[in-house]
Amino acid sequence: MTERDDHNHHPCESPGLRPWLAILVALLLAASQGVSAKDIAAFYAEVCANCHGKNMEGAQAPGFLKPELFKHAADDTGIALSIREGYPTNNMIAWKMVLSEAEIRAMVVFIREKQEQFRKGQISFPKPVDGQIVESKLQKFRIKNVVEGLKTPWSIAFLPEGKMLVTELPGSLRIVEEGQALSAPVEGTPPVLARGQGGLMEVALHPGYKTNGWVYLTLSDPYTDEHGTSLGLTAVARGRIKENRWTDGEFVFRAPYSFYKPSDIHFGSRIVFDGEGHLFFSMGERGVKENAQDITRPNGKIHRVFDDGRIPPDNPFVGISNAFPSIWCYGNRNPQGLARHPLTGDLWEAEHGPRGGDEINWIRKGLNYGWPVITYGMDYNGSPISEFTAKEGMEQPVTYWTPSIAVCAINFYTGDKFPGWKHNLFATALAQQELRRLVVDGHQVVEQEILFKDIGRVRYVITGPDGCLYVALNAPDRIVRLEPVGS
Repeated sequence: MTERDDHNHHPCESPGLRPWLAILVALLLAASQGVSAKDIAAFYAEVCANCHGKNMEGAQAPGFLKPELFKHAADDTGIALSIREGYPTNNMIAWKMVLSEAEIRAMVVFIREKQEQFRKGQISFPKPVDGQIVESKLQKFRIKNVVEGLKTPWSIAFLPEGKMLVTELPGSLRIVEEGQALSAPVEGTPPVLARGQGGLMEVALHPGYKTNGWVYLTLSDPYTDEHGTSLGLTAVARGRIKENRWTDGEFVFRAPYSFYKPSDIHFGSRIVFDGEGHLFFSMGERGVKENAQDITRPNGKIHRVFDDGRIPPDNPFVGISNAFPSIWCYGNRNPQGLARHPLTGDLWEAEHGPRGGDEINWIRKGLNYGWPVITYGMDYNGSPISEFTAKEGMEQPVTYWTPSIAVCAINFYTGDKFPGWKHNLFATALAQQELRRLVVDGHQVVEQEILFKDIGRVRYVITGPDGCLYVALNAPDRIVRLEPVGS
């Protein structure tokens, strides 16, 4: 039997098949194998791999792993167009009658994931150990272990005397010092829902800490309802530390319990002060994506209050019936990064996408950042979330990552030890275990560099009072310092 006589021959290889017949054959093939078109990986394996290769390496049709091999498209829009409309003269059928627009978008994400896996397999990234010198594009540096023995360090704040306040996700706040054994946790801090992604998260000092002593925390606030169900929501507390004890404690933000959720994901949360008496903090949508678009709920938003919790009268939704008055902007999925530009004062945010679509956003008053109506990602199970990556009235990210890097904290470098990095934005990545340096021009990211990779989940980054960068790592849990080497 010749190849042309093979009844299992794939439709995109068969020049004799008319488009409608080819589509019908593809549908029957997928159905006979029990494949749902929404399961993008399975759909690719059953329908696309015969032409484009099991691992997208190419077969009868071009592969996708190297952009220079793309015959018709090298960007997301072009790939989507190729899938949607096909190229009949080259035996590539149109899939718009088989896949919805959302499913086509999910296929683009799937292709991008495979490309990135291939690309990273061809590059050797620095994986430094303690004391090893790394030569990056602009600066040589070494990594030095500063504090070890922690349990999921989440955030760092520097006290005036140089010691560090460190939150541990299970619920402890510690005062730590380089080279010293861990002291006992600060006593009396608020209880937390230490489950999943919840726990004790951000720690930040009030800009006037030297005179008022206020320390701020974000946490997953626990609540048990009348049915005995354990619920939680992000809250903001403040207090003072005296003789290693939390005193004068009060909540700056604590939503009504009717908004609390049983989910253990997407709490956020970071804090930024603007120097004008306001406090900004982020809250995830708690796993209910539609809540991010609902301005009557606090979930999936960036909030703005006065530093004592009062609502500023010029907040964008003050006076709107049933709107949550602390909302500054909405449509945010799980914002785990928040930072102010040291020169412009602009507020920047990083948020976890789903599978693909991690974002860096420029945050502005009253705007809608789109989740889940627009996204550059798909769901974790490979099913699509939305057909839209852009829509009128919704903001585009400054930059995004597909596949996801699991972006976490961000901070602008403000020290003098690394002059080549001055005012660059540093982004941490959990899943990809990276520290990234982003060069910002206005409101655009024009360059990125991975400084190191695969030495632990990179949770937090901050400029220390000595001008070095301090980084909190998980698995293994520790705090490290990036020190300059040479000029």
